[in-house]
Amino acid sequence: MNTVSLTRSAFCSCLLAATAMQAALTTTHTYAATPAANATPTKTAKPVTDWCPALTARLPKVSVADCRNAQLKPTGVNSLNGFPVLFRDMPADARHPGAIRVLLLGGIHGDEQTASSIVFKWMELLQRPGAAEFNWRVAPVVNPDGLLAAKPKRVNARGIDLNRNFPTPDWEKEAPAYWARVTRKDPRRFPGKKPVSEPESRWVYDTIERYKPDVIISVHAPFGVLDFDGPTDPPTRFGRLVYNRVGIYPGSLGNYSGIHKDIPVVTIELPHALTMPSDAEVQRIWTDMQKWIRQHIAAPLKTAGKS
Repeated sequence: MNTVSLTRSAFCSCLLAATAMQAALTTTHTYAATPAANATPTKTAKPVTDWCPALTARLPKVSVADCRNAQLKPTGVNSLNGFPVLFRDMPADARHPGAIRVLLLGGIHGDEQTASSIVFKWMELLQRPGAAEFNWRVAPVVNPDGLLAAKPKRVNARGIDLNRNFPTPDWEKEAPAYWARVTRKDPRRFPGKKPVSEPESRWVYDTIERYKPDVIISVHAPFGVLDFDGPTDPPTRFGRLVYNRVGIYPGSLGNYSGIHKDIPVVTIELPHALTMPSDAEVQRIWTDMQKWIRQHIAAPLKTAGKS
């Protein structure tokens, strides 16, 4: 065999090795699941049951152990890329029968990482003895594909802003018009072509219908304020965060649930998307939030439906 043949053989071997490596990298964050309707087909790997290493690699101040201790489980709904939307029900202790139902959501926007991290921290507090005064349904990462993108992004895998995808009245007219006129077709705020078109927003919508929360807490970043929509008095302060209306948008969760469903929605806007508040501030926000719920949200009637 001459020198040219050896060189060509070596080149082919290197090319094959590089191709194999690229294929391995492509499937690193791919999860075997049933694709959502209209989803772009993705490659599938072996089913993943420990979601925490992938999530915590993107979340400030949340360890793999913290995530595992949260004991999240799949909702049965998967993102477009096959990652499960995870949740946990944390019921009130026996001293609080007929307790208020709270839906706590983090990470609707994937590039607001602290919004997910702080929910994990509050789940730790809820697991302390006697800490659960209310019934909680908690989903810390509503938009896993946005969080796990090569660079975390606001939108989901189809490029849709989940917080503009809820079915507010006249959505088909108002949401696209607002996106075109006010945002000048900002791709980070694209509402989609129809409401609740995405598996992630559909899960939130279905949960509101079935779980029937008495109040919804939705965590975002980085405006550093409290926003509120609903039929009761807004909170004035959680920790250092003070009430300051951000606005009402077609297709937003606050607009849909707070204005049109009469279920109060507190939107917590943390000051930074990547830098967590201090441990003391995390505790203060949590304590003030519970105090406000206690004083302003009525306990459900005993005849109210449950799921």
